[in-house]
Amino acid sequence: MKTETDLPAKKPAIKPIVLTSHPGGSGPKPLPIDWGAADPLRRGPIIATVHAGEGASIAAKNAIGTHSGAYALYRALAIAAGQLKADHKPDLTNTAPAEAIGPFPQWADAAKIVSMDPFGHMVSEAYADLIRLGADIRPSIAVTKAHINMPELLDAMRAGRLKADGEVLAANGDVRVTKIAIEPVWWLPGVAARFKISETDLRRNLFEQTAGMFPELVTRPDLKVFLPPIGGMTVYLFGDIHKLGKPETRIACRIHDECNGSDVFGSDICTCRPYLAHGIEVCIEMAQQGGVGVIVYNRKEGRALGEVTKFLVYNARKRQEGGDRAEAYFERTECVAGVQDMRFQELMPDVLHWLGIARVDKLVSMSNLKFQPLVDSGIQVVERIPIPDDLIPADARVEMDAKKAAGYFTDKVPDAAELKQSKGRRLDE
Repeated sequence: MKTETDLPAKKPAIKPIVLTSHPGGSGPKPLPIDWGAADPLRRGPIIATVHAGEGASIAAKNAIGTHSGAYALYRALAIAAGQLKADHKPDLTNTAPAEAIGPFPQWADAAKIVSMDPFGHMVSEAYADLIRLGADIRPSIAVTKAHINMPELLDAMRAGRLKADGEVLAANGDVRVTKIAIEPVWWLPGVAARFKISETDLRRNLFEQTAGMFPELVTRPDLKVFLPPIGGMTVYLFGDIHKLGKPETRIACRIHDECNGSDVFGSDICTCRPYLAHGIEVCIEMAQQGGVGVIVYNRKEGRALGEVTKFLVYNARKRQEGGDRAEAYFERTECVAGVQDMRFQELMPDVLHWLGIARVDKLVSMSNLKFQPLVDSGIQVVERIPIPDDLIPADARVEMDAKKAAGYFTDKVPDAAELKQSKGRRLDE
């Protein structure tokens, strides 16, 4: 008589793979999205989760890609390793924004915001009925309160440039901020229009240049929203954020693109951390004067070329004949990467529109590549604030001299002719 151990082992059940690359099928029709609608229910939720969950009456994934941006693959690894259930739905109890943001009139303009979901921080409230029916609608924006403290701010206090007020800035250098994390959510027709290309060309290049990672880009023209697997942004607000959206509120702003080596580790080969610290100082001053300071921190490491390419360029600059020098600064980047800069600031103004900002009184940047998209999108810039010379590290002089030689480093708001002349330059700080 055969025992249980003599019987052939059962093969594990093969789970069917559900392809989402073609419309139709037996599942529910994706919920429509009316991008630019002022009412979140009319606009419709962004549903980018793979599983609707057990017992759900709505299985309406209506966006290409998934939540978490560049971290989505870690979720896949956690599921593969058995550490996370594939159909896990987050419990969003007590996760509501620590401060209310909006709504502002810009949210209802489909051309103003195309790279983020204006309602991404209020899904629990706006789509409560759909969530009760089982729809897995997740926030793409989170708003919290925090303190920050940087040694440069203590230096500014010792030098007398900043003074503690106990409200914005404490005597120990702590600064009260409202902190906002934002995942990218792209409305593909709007992104294409922003770059002055066809939606078909945009979708095809996104598909081909990611090695076909998202077939829905070319097979699902009915899906117009894409959550790209890239880093998002963090916004730091200084002062009373309830003043946002009011015409009389003065705004100081620094749009900063990530530079891990300088921002975190203090590398002195560039001006990134000094410029960031200076921008925060200007934002604190504005908040203490009754306005609002805004720091936008974009994940675009190494001019969006990536840190590996960035370090290769560092080596090429230092080892070239004649050493590191201003006249060859951008050329060495282009020799390695094929392009000087891939940050393309066309999508950058969206977050300011989301915050209800129509005028920036102090823009802490000398870059025309940042200035021009702001004014083109309808945001007035009153004054541009340069980094003081004494804050520029010695080894960063090559970078600064290169930028000045390129003709874009300026301490004034350029006129239309100057903007047209600088439009082709892919240079930035």
